[in-house]
Amino acid sequence: MAYDDLREYLALLEQRGIMKWVDREVDKDWEITCVARKVFEKPPDKRHALGFRKVKGHSAPVVVGTVGASRSVYAAALDIEPDVDQIISKWERALSGPIEAELVSKGVCQEVVKKGPDADLEWFPIPTWTPDKDPAPYITAPCMITKDPETGIRNVGIYRMQVKGPDRTGVLWDLPSQHGAVHFSKYEKAGRPMPVAVVVGVEPCILMAAAAKVPLAVDELAVAGALKGSPVPLVRCRTVDIEVPATAEIVLEGEIRPNETETEGPFGEYTGYMGGPYDLPLFHIGCITHRKNPIYQALHSQMPPSESSLLRQIPEEANIYKHLVRQLKIPGIVDIHLPESGGSYAILWIRMKTMYPGHAQQVLSAAWTHHPAFAKWIVVTDEDVDIRDPFTREWVLSWRVEPKNDVHILSDTSSLLLDPSSAPPDVPLWDRPLSSKVLVNATKKWEYPAIALPPDTYMKRVEESWERYGL
Repeated sequence: MAYDDLREYLALLEQRGIMKWVDREVDKDWEITCVARKVFEKPPDKRHALGFRKVKGHSAPVVVGTVGASRSVYAAALDIEPDVDQIISKWERALSGPIEAELVSKGVCQEVVKKGPDADLEWFPIPTWTPDKDPAPYITAPCMITKDPETGIRNVGIYRMQVKGPDRTGVLWDLPSQHGAVHFSKYEKAGRPMPVAVVVGVEPCILMAAAAKVPLAVDELAVAGALKGSPVPLVRCRTVDIEVPATAEIVLEGEIRPNETETEGPFGEYTGYMGGPYDLPLFHIGCITHRKNPIYQALHSQMPPSESSLLRQIPEEANIYKHLVRQLKIPGIVDIHLPESGGSYAILWIRMKTMYPGHAQQVLSAAWTHHPAFAKWIVVTDEDVDIRDPFTREWVLSWRVEPKNDVHILSDTSSLLLDPSSAPPDVPLWDRPLSSKVLVNATKKWEYPAIALPPDTYMKRVEESWERYGL
């Protein structure tokens, strides 16, 4: 890789013309999110990472879209071309061959150490993301690091954090889909506070791995190392028994206490709707360390398309491909796609070559089993279909599906976290009922008529002579 930390990576993005800075002063309580929204409303190949050098009332800059602004940005982080096959291959190798992180004696993340009253979140330019609807600023790119109290295995996850005071935040997670919550359930059962470190401002492979759905027993920092191609250097925290990336911009050290909750939310979610409020745990901060002149890194979420939807889409497509092809050895899988319109989570399309009777049904049944709360709609279709084109997807549903034969409902499955259709807003996350999945076989069941388009040979001749038509 051509970078060792967030700063070197941002310089690389600038050099490639896919990072732009705003130099005028902006208000963190409404302006940052609105400018970011306008950037994400552009076509996918026109989006870019975004930085704000002057934030009203603060000295630290804010960057957003630094990983998930576009596939070009994402590919730059991995030092590959923005090709679907290359991205999936990179992730497949990383998930199959993690590189363990290594401990070092010191790191720039601890150039400044603040404890007690000096450990104050209000020093950082933490934006409000849904103005007039969110109750407070939210930390949206927090890489929360915890350890399993029984095995010591580390987990790194991204869980939104509502700022509730200078040294306190909320934490949104649920069981069983998020592994930080799994760790906390063990601490809470034992009546012990859970040590926690939250890292903000990291090189992109760490953020990618933290956003991915990897198995509970796999350390996301080892996956990040495999994506990066070298071990992630770690330093020990000053006040808790946790190791953190040595080159991080900001580290929050503290604990989450058992049997303590407070109202959290609402917040603009990846579903495109406001989510919450909920009663959720609190993170108490005892120490903040950071680099000199730190950069505050955020993820842009809310209504898709957003950074969070693309950041979820790319590794999850690779995860499902690995699950079906490498783990279950199912042949014929050509492509996997999670449209951003479903938050890259609710709708799954699979392009495949049918090779034997029952093949499509096997793929439909297996596709969601790598994770219990995943995908309400799963569609399999033929190898001639571009599942990444919205018009083609609608065309296939129109003409390759006979609903009474090809649509099946699978009952009593886990519901998707924050899905507003699963229960009314006042029902707590942990009391939500079981959900269901729609499995659609959109493959051709027999020989179809020829597609009503001119042959490619004629179309190519017209394309080659297009200037002659004066159009």
